[in-house]
Amino acid sequence: MSQAMGMDFDTLRQAMADNQEQPEGPARNARAEQLLVEAEKLNIPLAVIEALGHQLKVYNYSSEKDKMFVPFARLLRMWDERPEDFDEYETHSLHWVFKWMSAGMLDQPHIPLASIEKWLGEMEHRYRLAGHSERAVRGAEFSVAAHLGDLGRAERAYTAWLAADRDTMADCHACELHSQGWWRAERDADEEALELWRPVLEGEYTCAHEPHTVLASSLVPLLRLGRLDEARAHHLRGFRLVRPMESMRGAYADHVEFCALSGNEARALELLAERPAYFTDSGDPRSRLDFMAVTALLMDRLTGLGLGDQPVPGPAGREWTASGLAVHARGEALSLAALFDARNGTSYVSERARGRMDQRPLVERLPLGVRSRSTRHLSPSASAAGSGSGSAAASASARSSAAVVESDAGSDPSSLSALLAEARRLSATRSPDAVEAWAAASRAAEGQELDVRDRAEIADHAAMERGPEGIELFHEAAELYAEAGDPGEALAARARAAYVLALTGGPEEALATVSELYEGVLALLADGGTGVSQAASVLVGRARILMLLVQEDADEDAAGSGTGDSGTGGDEVVGAAEAAVRELLALAEPHLSDVRMASRAAEARAMLGELAAHAGDAEAAAELLAQAAAAFVAAGLPWFAVEYESRLAGIARHLGDAEEAERAARAALEHGGPRLEPMGHAQLHLQLAEVLGATGQFGPASEHALEAAHWADEAGEGPTLGAWARHQLGGFLLRQGRWAEAAEILESALPDLTTDMHGDGAIVQTRWWLGDCLTELGEHRAAAEHWLRAADVARHWPEQRDHAMLAHLAAEALGHAELPAQAEQAYARAGDLWRGLGNVHGLIRSLRARAWVALRTDSGLDGARESMAAAVRECEEGLRAVSSSVGAEAVEASDAMAGSDAAEAHHRLVAELGHTHRQFGDLIARSVPDDTEEALAHYTRAISVFASLGDDALDARTGAELAAGWLEADLLRPAAAAARARAVLSAYAGVDGEAAQARRAEAENMLGVTEKA
Repeated sequence: MSQAMGMDFDTLRQAMADNQEQPEGPARNARAEQLLVEAEKLNIPLAVIEALGHQLKVYNYSSEKDKMFVPFARLLRMWDERPEDFDEYETHSLHWVFKWMSAGMLDQPHIPLASIEKWLGEMEHRYRLAGHSERAVRGAEFSVAAHLGDLGRAERAYTAWLAADRDTMADCHACELHSQGWWRAERDADEEALELWRPVLEGEYTCAHEPHTVLASSLVPLLRLGRLDEARAHHLRGFRLVRPMESMRGAYADHVEFCALSGNEARALELLAERPAYFTDSGDPRSRLDFMAVTALLMDRLTGLGLGDQPVPGPAGREWTASGLAVHARGEALSLAALFDARNGTSYVSERARGRMDQRPLVERLPLGVRSRSTRHLSPSASAAGSGSGSAAASASARSSAAVVESDAGSDPSSLSALLAEARRLSATRSPDAVEAWAAASRAAEGQELDVRDRAEIADHAAMERGPEGIELFHEAAELYAEAGDPGEALAARARAAYVLALTGGPEEALATVSELYEGVLALLADGGTGVSQAASVLVGRARILMLLVQEDADEDAAGSGTGDSGTGGDEVVGAAEAAVRELLALAEPHLSDVRMASRAAEARAMLGELAAHAGDAEAAAELLAQAAAAFVAAGLPWFAVEYESRLAGIARHLGDAEEAERAARAALEHGGPRLEPMGHAQLHLQLAEVLGATGQFGPASEHALEAAHWADEAGEGPTLGAWARHQLGGFLLRQGRWAEAAEILESALPDLTTDMHGDGAIVQTRWWLGDCLTELGEHRAAAEHWLRAADVARHWPEQRDHAMLAHLAAEALGHAELPAQAEQAYARAGDLWRGLGNVHGLIRSLRARAWVALRTDSGLDGARESMAAAVRECEEGLRAVSSSVGAEAVEASDAMAGSDAAEAHHRLVAELGHTHRQFGDLIARSVPDDTEEALAHYTRAISVFASLGDDALDARTGAELAAGWLEADLLRPAAAAARARAVLSAYAGVDGEAAQARRAEAENMLGVTEKA
């Protein structure tokens, strides 16, 4: 309050303007109330009128809308008593806010309907007296009728509204189109609604609250029409706009509703948590009704998913669960609706509220890309209820027909036999469903007498699922196989145990063990004591162990701790591995009709591919991996091809074969299908996204990055792989010019990106992209913050070009954000960096930009002159250095290209010098209007410099010529000005194009002015 003491009228006006720019909310409202007190001290009626108008406006755009009736009543009384106290602007404003009063009365259920109808008549009367069209009046009548549910009257008013002439009292085009589209959507005409909204959505019409509300209102219609990509984009764009605006609780509620209806319940909870005051703010009962209704919708949805006990954000003062808040929110919504219906004499508002709360989801799953927990991870019990989750779908697909029989097995031996038979059938076909089938058989076998073979197979398959703990169980199975008279399968089980031992850190011991088993199984096979399948099991175990040793050796070399010679000898182990793999292939290939043997042969080809990659032969590796994948697919085992197709995609990309990389990545996704776990989905979608992005297919790339982010969240890897996917997604969206969506995604990724996990390069790139997006969105201060924080990371890098670029970008943003002192400092930092890098162009441009911002700082005109003069000096020094280089090359270089490069550098520096003199002239002309001679001298110099570049600098030269001509005219030298104009016209004789037309038009204008003089 003390700051406002002693205000004069101009100071008061500035204070109101400053307050208008503050965020919506109680603080801004309180300041408006203080300023009204100050206005009353001035004893100037217009000051009070303006202060009341300001107060009314901030109330209307806040959660305290119910307060706006008092200042309006006072303004109306002042108008009726002394209309001459109102200037033209305040007269217009008074009539304008009649519309706010109409809508405001509807929003307050304690205001009687008769008063609202009377007000409509008053509004119509006063508009007629003032000479205004009926358009705004009929629009207000439409709003009343639509709220009451009087559909006939609403349609008549709607028609009359659109038929009336637009005048200065009509709402802006954007707001009118929002209301018209809203009505069509209410009347089940979603396509018509979206067509009406199109000019607002495309930016043709905007205002302070549009496209905010149109984006929000479009969400459910888009879901109903199945236009899901647009719905996602509108949510990401629209929520950014609505989030900081306290008055937009109704639009905020639309976003919560969208999340609840599209499988994004966790995201909806986050939105509720951001706005705790929305549960209780009472100044706008109608938007509170909307908010409580969608809260009830969301809580019912969570309760239906089995998450009723989940803690959720809610009104302050107690802890809430989803089921508890569901009851509370529904009760609050229906109580508010009942107040409106009691006022209106209908049941329409309650019916609409119930309909909104009772909606069913429109989409099972619509990934948004933003950081959010899956409902599977909201609570320990959530996974059982996640009917649409990826993991639920995967587990459902993994249930074999054997599992269906299990529930009937009990102690029935025939049922157990059926389970065992089904498990064996699935194992023989190498189906992933065999895992669950053997588990079902094991559960059914508890407490029953089994023959030794059955016990052996159950133990064997149980061991496969236990990792390191399965080693002993494999040995138990081997003993049982031996007891059952199957020595070959006993050796295979022991080979499987050896492979697990190798995986858990004992490859040398495992190799010794499997070597003995290998000798034994070959002897058995030769004597007919076992089959090819059992022998192949031992041989594949031996090959896998040797491949592990090869990989271990490579890892040691890559870490710099190896000698290239593992315990068994580097070259020796590679040779042994290749021999083992080829022996496996030779054993399996004659028996490809057996799916198990076809699988072994395909795996052997994949191992050969990995060995080729290890040897640095990427082409051979790609060919062998492609053969392996094709073999798995041909054998009816596409899920086994996924790993190798993914690997192939990476190698093909390394080889520059983008087409093959894309084919392989798509094949991996296709062949993985529903059998993939969430993490597998995430990894493969991300790989394909990166492949597509590398070839400029940013639209498809963004789709797959979006899926990758979703599946990473489903897998509980949101902060790791999910953050990287969001980083990539943001970059792909940015490259499509989808700035708001990209910004929302990148901001969501940033908290999870860490140097240890993702590298500081990813953090810098994310902030860089964010700065680009925010600049396009006009959020310059925030853009500067991200660029400066990225620069602080990049300053420690050996290569400093990124540091310099980021400092320069931050300086530009700070200038646009009206922070000239900070901008000047950032330009100085950038200039020092450009100088250190020897980048004279960056240095010159930073000096020129610094000169302009210096005008708005304590450096003033002197500092600006100094920076611009420094830019001229740097140009001239650079030219001398290049000229010297060109001269030396003319004598010494036999390569003409070297001279060409130097000539190009010379050309660019001459252009920089011309632009610097042009800007120097502009700076003086704008800052020291009385000193036109100095500005003219710089323009003249710029013209000369540009002329030396010929036609390449035609537009730049004529621009400087025209600027000089206007200065000549100001100096009362019409002949000189006319001469410059004619020079421009001559320069563009026979030249077409927009620039030529614009230059000719300006020159003709200059000639006209000089002739009159």
